[in-house]
Amino acid sequence: MNVTATHIAELAEYLRKGSRILVFTGAGVSTTSGIPDYRGPQGVWKTETPVFYQEFMTDYAERVRYWQQKVDADDAWGKAQPNGVHRALVDLERAGKLEMVVTQNVDGLHSAAGTSDERLVEIHGTVRLVECQTCGEETDPEPHYAAFRETGEPPVCHCGGLLKPATISFGQNLDVFEVERARSAALSCDLVLALGSTLSVYPAAAVPLTAAERGVPYVIVNRGATDHDFKSCVSLRIDGDVSEIVPPAVAAALA
Repeated sequence: MNVTATHIAELAEYLRKGSRILVFTGAGVSTTSGIPDYRGPQGVWKTETPVFYQEFMTDYAERVRYWQQKVDADDAWGKAQPNGVHRALVDLERAGKLEMVVTQNVDGLHSAAGTSDERLVEIHGTVRLVECQTCGEETDPEPHYAAFRETGEPPVCHCGGLLKPATISFGQNLDVFEVERARSAALSCDLVLALGSTLSVYPAAAVPLTAAERGVPYVIVNRGATDHDFKSCVSLRIDGDVSEIVPPAVAAALA
């Protein structure tokens, strides 16, 4: 049995035993769908300067720069489709074994694959909605992207408030309701699985640790190092491509 086959078998055994599985996902889950990662050699954070939330709210030029970044990203990967990892997690849900998917990703691909809203926490928000920063109304982003492409003007809400894709910017508070949903899942799961994340962005990366520190098994699958690799609570660490390991492991566990 080769190394990958061994890893698949090991992960499948954990998945068979789990009945309330918490899955924490990062950028590595979506790279197969054509979404660039954030912290790799060509990651987004290495090639562009982010716009902080306070800058967005107070500086017109920074709002223009922010909207241009979002439009460029939409042009590059706005038509991305879910891959085998996203679909495998839907299979876990349909089998009644999924407690929650908590994702750092803002691409909306878990939802597009079929993960239900009740089993999904998008802890850093989603690009699939635009939100008014004054009244909170959420709308389809495409008309706003189209308007910005045509005019170069950052869109505003009918109430006069600033419109922004519903993602969490640097310096912006996380949604306390979504954080509590993630924490609740961490306190009730019987297995935690971290996929495609360097586990270096907090407070999001505290979610799997909250579960693991309760004594439940903690499995990490990621290509490259993570910040949790040497923590004593890690039960299984697989260094590899999540798209090659997770779908066959889920299929084996559910067979």
